[in-house]
Amino acid sequence: MSIRAVPSRRALLLGAAGAAMAGWPLLAAGPRTPDAPARDPSRIVSMDFGLTETLIEMGRPPLAVPNPASWTQWVVEPALPAGTVNLGTDREPNLELLAALRPDLIVTTPYLDGIEPLLRRFAPTRRFSIYAPPKGDAYARSIIATRALAAAIGAVSAGEDLVGRAQATMEAARARLTAAGLNERPLLVVNFLDDRHVRVYGAGSLFGDVMERTGLVNGWTRPVNYWGFATVGIEALAEIPAGRLIYMEPVSPDTLERLAASPLWNTLSFVRAGRIDRLPPVLMFGMLPSAMRFARQLQSRLAEAPSHG
Repeated sequence: MSIRAVPSRRALLLGAAGAAMAGWPLLAAGPRTPDAPARDPSRIVSMDFGLTETLIEMGRPPLAVPNPASWTQWVVEPALPAGTVNLGTDREPNLELLAALRPDLIVTTPYLDGIEPLLRRFAPTRRFSIYAPPKGDAYARSIIATRALAAAIGAVSAGEDLVGRAQATMEAARARLTAAGLNERPLLVVNFLDDRHVRVYGAGSLFGDVMERTGLVNGWTRPVNYWGFATVGIEALAEIPAGRLIYMEPVSPDTLERLAASPLWNTLSFVRAGRIDRLPPVLMFGMLPSAMRFARQLQSRLAEAPSHG
């Protein structure tokens, strides 16, 4: 996802912020170019939740992120440190605040390509690509991005530790799920968009990659976009021989109420058999920390607890 047009209001703010920046004294280390961030930067601004969770797990949390109030709705863990500055929205960050923060590194993704030149006016900016064309393996790309991010902030050892912990989490979940005999029946993982449509995760999505690494069979083998999911009507699920369905929070109560009253929903085989599980939120566009959270949730719900509809 990327932005190709920047509102004129931002252009005006950029001019004002640039004028303000021109009057600042240089830092003791001297001026930096976009390609020369400070050694071991500590004042990091993250424009992406996946990068943010990775920084936190490496012990280098950012000082500011866009829309931190939504963290508990979409990410949950690791916890966002108290005092993390609210930078506004990702597409229209608060430029005056960004200037005042004086970051020595900004990290971003292709989703915000349209404002990357703007961000570079405030600090050296690094771009990390996971969920962008061409289609690929989100988990493998997360490993690459984790190592690159760790190198950029002078935390190579912490990055390798995170990669190792993620691998250990996948292996532990695989062993537990296999021992429980859950590696044979196809499983669907979805988000409800409303009572008639779902986002279903296939190969290449972070959820699909975790399922593969934990030995589960992904029931969705049909085409997906380069993010690894397809948006389909509920009726499409009737054509898939899945033994179980997992749906991810958040989901609105009225959606669940309408589904409960839906004749179509109630004809689905996994609904009739009561093989439906609800999982707490996991960031669909996350990195290794989200992959670890999803693996733990799968293990906890499928191997250690009965089904919940």
